[in-house]
Amino acid sequence: MIWPQYLENLKQNSTVSIPPPYSNLRAPGEWEEIDAICITWTSYQSTLKEIVRNAQTQCNVIIVCSDSTQVKSYLTSNNVPLTNKLKFVKASFNSIWIRDYGPNCVYSNEVDSLFIVDWVYNRPRPADDAVPASIANFLNVPLYGTTTTPAKLVHTGGNYQSNGFGQAFSSKLVLDENNTLTVAQVDSIMYDFMGINSYIKMNTLPYDGIHHIDMHFKLLDEETLLVGEYPSGVSDGPQIEANLQYVLSNFTNKYGKPFKVYRIPMPKNSSGWPSAGGDYLTYTNSVILNKTVIVPVYSSGNTAQALGIYKNAMPKGYSVVGINCDQIIQASGALHCITKEISSKDPLLISYKKLEDTYDNINPYSINAYIKHRSGIQNATLFYRTDSVSAFSYINMSQGFNPDYWLGEIPPQAPGTRIQYYVKAVSNSGKEQYRPLVSPQGYNEFNVLGITGINSESIYINEIYPNPSKGITVIPVNTIQKGVTKLTVYDLNGREIESQTKEFEGDQNYFLNTSNYNSGIYIIELSNESSLVRKKLIVR
Repeated sequence: MIWPQYLENLKQNSTVSIPPPYSNLRAPGEWEEIDAICITWTSYQSTLKEIVRNAQTQCNVIIVCSDSTQVKSYLTSNNVPLTNKLKFVKASFNSIWIRDYGPNCVYSNEVDSLFIVDWVYNRPRPADDAVPASIANFLNVPLYGTTTTPAKLVHTGGNYQSNGFGQAFSSKLVLDENNTLTVAQVDSIMYDFMGINSYIKMNTLPYDGIHHIDMHFKLLDEETLLVGEYPSGVSDGPQIEANLQYVLSNFTNKYGKPFKVYRIPMPKNSSGWPSAGGDYLTYTNSVILNKTVIVPVYSSGNTAQALGIYKNAMPKGYSVVGINCDQIIQASGALHCITKEISSKDPLLISYKKLEDTYDNINPYSINAYIKHRSGIQNATLFYRTDSVSAFSYINMSQGFNPDYWLGEIPPQAPGTRIQYYVKAVSNSGKEQYRPLVSPQGYNEFNVLGITGINSESIYINEIYPNPSKGITVIPVNTIQKGVTKLTVYDLNGREIESQTKEFEGDQNYFLNTSNYNSGIYIIELSNESSLVRKKLIVR
């Protein structure tokens, strides 16, 4: 067979096939600052030109091609400006799918030197497999590869997503394609080369022939998942729900909390769902290009709804742009599949848990931000406002006992207040960075909710997610005094659907499985001996 023979004869003399000689490795998340996006100029040029049009406003665009003159001519004839952001790398290639065979960026000591890791591409396409070396040479960045036993690993970029802090997701395709390795050996290679210490692998889907998670799953940040959703019982819907339940039940986000989940309906074309032979249309196969998100859209499906979900899930201020992918989706891929990020060579990392809606109007709202740059941090500032037309107030953040953590507190606000906020940091070298990246024009936000019930300031329900729901649903709650707390679900006729009781103090999560609920509106009631609060849950 071609594939075993290809693996046996695989040679990449330009790749150093030993673990990188670095410590504290960190594979960045796709929402972090990037210097460039890579594409391969071959088929589906009508889609590629729109990527170039939108990407070059945000970063450099590295175009792997055989003839840059032809590329420039095509772009010019289609009214795509030729700016100095366009960079051309002349190299051989076999296909357009650079996400799968392209360079994987990793940092040493979290924010220090940038280098590239090259996995063995899971297709017998030797020219594609050599593209990372060409890009690393162009960027003058060190290259390492998982190409030699015992560190030989076959992997593909469409089946990998990092949370930026040592946690990563793949389907079990990575195990199937490395069946001579144990799970522990796969995990060890990913740790040695990528800094991944929590490697989550989900079951493959019955109707997704390529088994790449980017076709139905996307990390939007350290704590947020965007998950494709089919109608109940349709196509890959049941397996996607089972995988999501597995993740929510066994893993937490970077901050030790349950993942926040946004769902986005999977569209279908005239041939029907994938289970009926239709193309695998997807909205999750998107790309975050600094302050712009490009999303695949189709003649069928609900484009306005899909782009609206992205705008709601991302911090305010991101530009969300749809690019038609009717043609390329027939080859089982879209925008994420044909692009590959090059991370910033000079990252200033800012990470903090986003503030959630709260009933607390007494205590300040704390941001404990992890901020790091190789030169050190000169200062950090927390900006906030309660009126969208007013200027932001600011608070100088203080360095914690751990010098990489900076604390700022927004003063308590009255019920009914919406608070908008962002963090700015300045390194000792003078680099400035914001989180979210779109700040100061953009921001995160949360609400101080009204109080319900007697003494209900002692107990409250944070934002329920996903809401609307159909499956595993998280009910984050808080109480300021230890005691027995009961969560009850009612329908609009007042009929009790289910209840759960826990004894705790502080933050806690209840989980509901609404798969068997009828579509409609439900009331979530949280109570203890002195307080009672309610929130609305919509079930599709």
